[in-house]
Amino acid sequence: MRYTVKSGAIEKITTDCLVVGVWSKGVLSDEAKSIDAASGKTISKVIKAGDFTGNLGETTLLYGMDGVSARRILLLGAGDKKKLDALNVGKLVEAAAKAVSKLEASSVHFAVSSLQAKDRDGAWLASMLSRNVEDQCYRYSTTKSKKPKPASLRSVSISAIAGTGRKALEAGLKYGQEVGKAINTAKQLGNLPGNVCTPTFLANEAQRLATHHKSITTQILSEKQMSRLGMGSLLSVSAGSAQEAKLIVMQYKGAPNDSRPYALVGKGITFDTGGISIKPGLAMDEMKFDMCGAASVVAVMGGVASLKLPINVVGVVAAAENMPGSKATKPGDIVTSMSGKTIEILNTDAEGRLVLCDALTYVERFKPRSVIDIATLTGAAVATFGSFATAILSNNDKLSETLLECGEHALDRGWPLPMWDDYQSLLNSNFADIANIGGPKGGTITAACFLSRFTEKQKWAHLDIAGSAWNSGNSKGATGRPVSMLMEYLKRQKA
Repeated sequence: MRYTVKSGAIEKITTDCLVVGVWSKGVLSDEAKSIDAASGKTISKVIKAGDFTGNLGETTLLYGMDGVSARRILLLGAGDKKKLDALNVGKLVEAAAKAVSKLEASSVHFAVSSLQAKDRDGAWLASMLSRNVEDQCYRYSTTKSKKPKPASLRSVSISAIAGTGRKALEAGLKYGQEVGKAINTAKQLGNLPGNVCTPTFLANEAQRLATHHKSITTQILSEKQMSRLGMGSLLSVSAGSAQEAKLIVMQYKGAPNDSRPYALVGKGITFDTGGISIKPGLAMDEMKFDMCGAASVVAVMGGVASLKLPINVVGVVAAAENMPGSKATKPGDIVTSMSGKTIEILNTDAEGRLVLCDALTYVERFKPRSVIDIATLTGAAVATFGSFATAILSNNDKLSETLLECGEHALDRGWPLPMWDDYQSLLNSNFADIANIGGPKGGTITAACFLSRFTEKQKWAHLDIAGSAWNSGNSKGATGRPVSMLMEYLKRQKA
């Protein structure tokens, strides 16, 4: 997709589709007024007829308007002008991107500078437009014999925005485009079935990054190598599967070698049956999404490299398949983690923390400035937040606050949960240093408390994306979250 900034009278812009906003109750935006005047009050007539009200996210198409060079006009409902904050701008931009992605249009121009959020600048609006266009143009086709028709869009332009320079707008478009591409990478990996997206497949995808970006190097650790490192916890998860576990280590160099990196650690359970503590059959097919944390790490590493961020980043993915089998770990088994801590496995379906704890210990060797792990970890997070927010838990208040702020800015929201010492006792074991579950209450918090035992030396945060990583029902599919939050966090960091 090609993104540009265009100046001049919007009624003279040649494009397959021109997008203009209309406020609630049919009040025309400045851009809509220009089109209305040039076309002999065509928009006013549509509104007077009651066919368009301007409600937030409402869209309607008009064709063949005299006095206007564009082939189509997409009227975009902007809602109440007094309530145009970033969240509502995000909703209307998403609606516009969804509408234009379905058109037989190769070009679109967004004349929406008057729809700028009162709490954001023009560059942010530009980035949201390009990000949403990329996101909405995604089509899954890999395992379909009859491929869906790809989106027709090839070029997107926006009007200049008062108060924001052209270079800033172009930078915003570029940033949003790369974030959108990263979101689509995460969605694609998440949507692949478990018989395609295996730990080995994930490893190969990470190696492809290194072939496409000279700034990335990828190393894959085998089960034998992990065994020599003492990763008994991670290996206990893959023990029942014919698929070999992989520890995937990606390093991005955008700063001098002596600059300490920022670390991302992703849970990559490519399919989760629950193991011996097997899950109910209903909706078990969705457990192919249990590697969405890993997908977000791979996607972000690619996005960081494309943007050439001036920092160093290390991405570690703990990839395994959790299956029942004659060699599978049993409830009550005790394993030794890479840290030396012993773990009593009371429930083999609490496996994500078992692969993450060894990966978190491994990442210490890079002496990271911060460590963020991303995991579809607990059903309790779904019960708490639904699909709206990612759970944020951290041993560092400033890091938690920064992630919260980055999520708000990127409209990829999270919310913090407490991780008080009171919860740690729920993980006590009579037979090992720690149990892998803490009972039926506070499941998201006790899972984070478990991980905190392996990050005591680190500035660390845990993102539980069990509710936000995919949608169920008719819209079933990976969402690509929390790629936007993570990209915003890394964009703000310094070498």
